[in-house]
Amino acid sequence: MSNNYLHFWGVRGSYAAPFETHLRVGGNTSCVEITSDEHTLVCDAGTGIIPLGNELIKRKTRELLVILTHYHWDHVCGLPFFVPAFMTDWKISIFGPGNDRHDIEKHVSAQMKAPYFPVGTESWLARINYIGPEQEILRHGAMKITHKNVHHPGATYGYRVSLNGKTIIYISDNECKFIEKSVSKQRSELNHEEQTLYDDMVREEHQSELELIRNADILIHDAQYTTTDYNRKRGWGHSCYIDTVNMAIDAGVKTLYLYHHDPNYDDAAIDQIHQHALQIISERNSGMECHVAREGMRVDL
Repeated sequence: MSNNYLHFWGVRGSYAAPFETHLRVGGNTSCVEITSDEHTLVCDAGTGIIPLGNELIKRKTRELLVILTHYHWDHVCGLPFFVPAFMTDWKISIFGPGNDRHDIEKHVSAQMKAPYFPVGTESWLARINYIGPEQEILRHGAMKITHKNVHHPGATYGYRVSLNGKTIIYISDNECKFIEKSVSKQRSELNHEEQTLYDDMVREEHQSELELIRNADILIHDAQYTTTDYNRKRGWGHSCYIDTVNMAIDAGVKTLYLYHHDPNYDDAAIDQIHQHALQIISERNSGMECHVAREGMRVDL
């Protein structure tokens, strides 16, 4: 294994699921490490960042970049327990949605204020650098990082990471086909002009989604719901795994990792999702690889 790799530290959505029936897939919430030589990028700071932090302090490197998709609790709730933030010899840069660097700092620190938590970010001893949105392209060692808004309640980013000639897309929370799914049942109630406008919006949305992930070497994408659960939770900002798989095939993705698993789904349920995903790929005569993102999984880059 080279020193250029991707490591899944947390793969659940919504809340941590430390249950015996979930251990094979994992129970920690969103956190993915991408390391290239001495440079470490951390995607999201759910509970998975806690064991990552314990691992990082064993290494020589004392600097990292954290990129946050958004500030829902399952993506930031590991920060109060992230050991490097409490060590004086660390430098931690943080980027996420916000109007400016102070806005990002406010969002990060909000969950660590009384009465929600007894220790605030002012107790962090590391050098914390909040990066404002004026930097449209982030560079961290050999990594080039760009972002784009995706469909999820509140401002939420999807990230494209370029490294060693590979493209890694990280989209933890996103509702594929948001417009189409939201309006489709009412389409018959629209007049001709409204239907034409709706069809144009659906095509534009679809092309925008495809362009974001086009020809990705690795796509890590929200695949939280089965069809049944999606129909109950349409508009909540998460994808039915079937839509995720089909979109990835349409975009020419090489390898898809199903991610942000519903905490109500045990290992057996996620195995069924994976088997159906592989069936869809086979039926569409696609050569795309598809894996379940599992806690502890490490991918050589």
